[in-house]
This record gives sequence, structure tokens and C-alpha cells, in this order.
Amino acid sequence: MSKIIGVIPARMAASRFPGKPLHPILGRPMIEHVFERAKMFKKVDGLFLATCDAEIREFAEAKGYPVIMTADTHTRALDRVAEAVEKCGLNVADNDIVLNVQGDEPMMGPDMIAAAVKPFQSRPEVRGTILAMDIVDQEQFENPDILKIIHDLKGKVLYTSRAPIPYCKPGQFGPQLEAKRIYGIFGFRWEFLKYFTSLVESPLEIKEACDSNRIYDNGQHQHIAPYPFQPSYSVDSPTDIDQVEAHMKDDPLWGTY
Repeated sequence: MSKIIGVIPARMAASRFPGKPLHPILGRPMIEHVFERAKMFKKVDGLFLATCDAEIREFAEAKGYPVIMTADTHTRALDRVAEAVEKCGLNVADNDIVLNVQGDEPMMGPDMIAAAVKPFQSRPEVRGTILAMDIVDQEQFENPDILKIIHDLKGKVLYTSRAPIPYCKPGQFGPQLEAKRIYGIFGFRWEFLKYFTSLVESPLEIKEACDSNRIYDNGQHQHIAPYPFQPSYSVDSPTDIDQVEAHMKDDPLWGTY
């Protein structure tokens, strides 16, 4: 059985929302929501916070969360995750599964992590996964903070973009479009993540500000881990906090940690 290692990358210097990981949501820092929910996935062999910031390290230590300090030069989350895995103290084999659980998904649930792991268990050719949540409204479809996914008939991801893709004629948005968004949980075989970090930043990665495009620019693929829409919102900017708090009050996991 492959080990499963979860890493939550977080840094204070987010360009659109400085200090985001420690910003309170319903009275608790965002990164606390993410960690507490991620550890509800019981099949993980190790769960770590990865950061370059003393403030986040101090918070993690006060909570008893395992924390790994990484370089402050990383511009992409997956590079930070890879460094953390190398330092985590576990004997990580090439076939083991590394999960990048983004630190700005305070409404994430353990069933989402399970969905991101499932393709590895059912399809041996899968080396990487993206949790792909259905898009159900046009506002979300057109929001440039939300990364959209294009994939082929076998679930191989071809491209991710901040633009509304696939193309939709004006007034024709609907379920038939089958649009999907990235929800911030990514899975990698350890050998594939190491391969990723051996590559330089690629043109489409830079243009879309999405590290997954580094993979497609180099002729490789991740697979979608499909997940139906549920009211679960990311935090990309300070304006997202009110929406997250409003929906989190009705979230079944709120109040269980």
C-alpha cells in the first residue's frame, strides 16, 4: 500500500491578500479550518503545514500542528510542497501519494481528499490528480479568480485557465456546458512531483498564474478527480471572507472541531 502524505502550503505574502492564512473566519484563523478539516481524512500517514513565515510556524506550534519551514523563494505552491516532503522525516517512496491541500480552502472536507486519492487506486496509469468541482452558475464561470479545467474524454487535463472555458455563447450557460473548476486539492505520485519541480516555470504557467500548466506545457498530464458542486468557497481576496462565513455557518463540519 502506498503511503499518503498531506501538505498544506501557506505564506503570509500572498499578493492579493497579505496575511491571508491567519485571517480570522468565524473567529478562527483560516489555516486552522483547513488543517482541522484535512486531518479528518484518516488514511493520511502524515499531515504537515509548510511555510516560510515565522508567524505561521508559531501558530502551528501553539496548536500542535506539524510544521516544516521552507525557502521563501518559492512562487508556486507545488514547489513548496515538494521541499516539505523532502524534509518531512518519512521514508517517502516514488509510488507514494503526496497531497497538496491549498491553505485557502477553509470549507474543504475529508470526502474531497478521498475523491482526489481515488483515481490513483482505480487507475494505475494516473500520476497526478486535480479535484474538479462542477460549476453551476455563470458568475463563478466568469470569475478570473476561479481556475477552469479543460480535459479529454479519459479525464486527462489539457489546460487550466482563468478565462471562462469551454466557450459559451452569450445567454447559453447551463449544465450542458459541463464546466469544471479547480478546487484546491492536488494529488501526485512522489516521482511525478519531483519531475514537476525539476522543470522551470513555463510560459502558460506564468500567463495563467497556475502551476499545473507547467505540466501540460511539458507534454504531461494530471487527471480530474470529479466532484459535484456543493457550496464550498475558496478565499482569493478579502472580499471572499463574507461569502465564506455566510455559507460556513450552514456547513455540517462547522462546530465539529
